Amino acid sequence: MDIRKIIHIDMDAFYASVEERDFPHLRGVPLAVGSAKERGVVSTANYEARKYGVRSAMSSKVAMLKCPILRFQPPRFEVYKEVSAQIHRIFAEYTDMVEPLSLDEAYLDVTTNKKNMPSATIIAQEIKHKIYEQTHLTASAGVSYNKFLAKIASDYRKPNGLFVILPHQAQDFLMTLPIEKFYGIGKVTANHLHEMNIYTGSDLFKKNKYEMVQIFGKAGLYFYDVVRGVDNRAVEPNRERKSYSVETTFEKDLTTSFAVIAELYALEQRLWKDVENTGKSGRTLTLKIRFSDFTTLTRSHSSEVPLLSFHQLHKTAKRMLKRMDYNAKPIRLLGIGISNLIDDTEIKDIQLSMDFED
Repeated sequence: MDIRKIIHIDMDAFYASVEERDFPHLRGVPLAVGSAKERGVVSTANYEARKYGVRSAMSSKVAMLKCPILRFQPPRFEVYKEVSAQIHRIFAEYTDMVEPLSLDEAYLDVTTNKKNMPSATIIAQEIKHKIYEQTHLTASAGVSYNKFLAKIASDYRKPNGLFVILPHQAQDFLMTLPIEKFYGIGKVTANHLHEMNIYTGSDLFKKNKYEMVQIFGKAGLYFYDVVRGVDNRAVEPNRERKSYSVETTFEKDLTTSFAVIAELYALEQRLWKDVENTGKSGRTLTLKIRFSDFTTLTRSHSSEVPLLSFHQLHKTAKRMLKRMDYNAKPIRLLGIGISNLIDDTEIKDIQLSMDFED
């Protein structure tokens, strides 16, 4: 089989960088895009804010404690979508094999490309240059022979970086990589791996497949493969999303109803932001609760009318939570998702029909 040439493009602090571009007085100060309200959430933080430990999806209250001089800027999703469309037009000059992951990142398969360029590295350089030329924003790029390695590479020299992992370099590179840098391994999983004396790729490589699957299920098989540089997933252009979901695994288990309600509200805000970004909505809402003993409780609710506002989503989620027996044990994970999607055309039709109701 021919070796693929995959590029992962990731815009640098995208929302915050757009705000700094459009409002120069925000440059050079710690900046978060999001709401400064008590229950607000940081969508993106610029690199000045990240020096203080401010991160995306962090509560605004915690962010302000970490960085008292933090500036908040309300998000402008219409502007971000316009800039994202500009960037995707640049991608389309080189290949139609583009798999968007969000407004600010995507995989590109340039194994064969529209310009018949043999070097994926040169294509990545050109794309970075054109993005800056047309949007005055920087992007980081990773180049390798599969998606996993390309994703890791794009993060390796951020911001405004370009890193290449060639097939013969992959194994040595992965052996010295800290386990926290492996895409798909979050803080909680990393702590679990540390308890198994796994700190680097070399440590992970020594574990056998059976042991990893026994402990981590399907994720264990993924860990076993990627540390060996194996990832056979193809770039999937125009992949239609069938659902949107967000979840959080907590460093400390939730033990009170207030904590559960507050954390779920933050997840609802993250989910609604994703829904608004796409111009879609859905008729089915799903809640997931994983307890400290790893048992999982999942409930779904469907209705004929889609959820057309954050208020509707929140009201439905609150009603569903009340019907779930979630106080029996400490909670380690909460998740919420929306499915049974409809697009913006159907939404407008429904809103129009509601406007004409008596």
